Amino acid sequence: MSAYEQEVEYNLSESGVHPMTLRQLLDIDGSSVEDLLETELNYPHANGIPVLRERIAAMYEGAGPENVLVTVGAIEANYNSMRTVLNPGDEVVIMLPNYMQIWGVAKNHGFRIKTFPLVEENNWAPDLEKLEQVVTKETKLIALCNPNNPTGYILSETEMDSIVRTASRVGAWILADEVYAGAEQFTDIRTPSFYGKYDKVIAVGSMSKAYGLPGLRTGWLVAPPTLADQIWARHEYTTISATMLSNKLAAIALSEKVQPVILERTRRYIRKGYPLLREWMKKQGNIFSCTAPQAAAIAFVKYNLDINSTELAKRLIQEKSVLIIPGDHFGMDKFLRISYGLPESYLKGALIRIEELIKSL
Repeated sequence: MSAYEQEVEYNLSESGVHPMTLRQLLDIDGSSVEDLLETELNYPHANGIPVLRERIAAMYEGAGPENVLVTVGAIEANYNSMRTVLNPGDEVVIMLPNYMQIWGVAKNHGFRIKTFPLVEENNWAPDLEKLEQVVTKETKLIALCNPNNPTGYILSETEMDSIVRTASRVGAWILADEVYAGAEQFTDIRTPSFYGKYDKVIAVGSMSKAYGLPGLRTGWLVAPPTLADQIWARHEYTTISATMLSNKLAAIALSEKVQPVILERTRRYIRKGYPLLREWMKKQGNIFSCTAPQAAAIAFVKYNLDINSTELAKRLIQEKSVLIIPGDHFGMDKFLRISYGLPESYLKGALIRIEELIKSL
């Protein structure tokens, strides 16, 4: 994505909705750029300014500001959580398919990796029997993404409870990447957090996916205070803090007045975009199939063509100036991850170009 997303005419690789402008955010709040101009460009609180931590904590049952650490994106929260909880040689169990940062960190730091699948034939529901089999007394952490990237699957309460029972059986931590909570397609009920269901949960969130503010580079984790402080120590060695301006803007976005407006905007993009993608796939005959994502602005689309997914993605870049994500990046060839939380004309323009290449194949 980093190599191509700024170079192509159509970027369908991003997994959040079309980003907001600063003007849109401030207009919802009723504040002005003049207010921000009085901000001292100093270090903020290293763990996040108090008002931001309070507003994050309010989204998690039983949490207070002492449970919250503000980070530079969810990516830092994930990284420093794993580096705090795990040591080289420790066993980690990872849901697949998944956002592959967790897998990459585990691979590069000498953690022992086990996996359990989301099953396509079961509409991407998790194989909880497999999870129960692979989790042993050696398992230190179970890593999940809920709602899931790339499938958009949302775990049911029953499935969440089962995962908690499996983790508690061996005393493993649960690292729950929940950055798509709030980006639901078929319900206005926010996806519940793992936080509060078990005493060894690290819940991770972000201003990017469900909020359309990826450029703030602001994320967070919610965890027991002792562990949050331990992760904070590593945060000081990696980034020190998110910026003062990003802290203030994130606090505005998560205010009682602004947050519901942003989430309504997000769901509007998702609920308009997926039907466009679905109808386009139907037009292509039997080439594409997809289980409708329950959340997120991405679809994990299976295709019936005699070409590798990475090769197909490269040809789209080179010949049509369109970027999508090949299933190879999730260890699953013959799939493509396609964004649809985009302006209608932009999405349609990209799909026309994809269709042109498909016809040539």
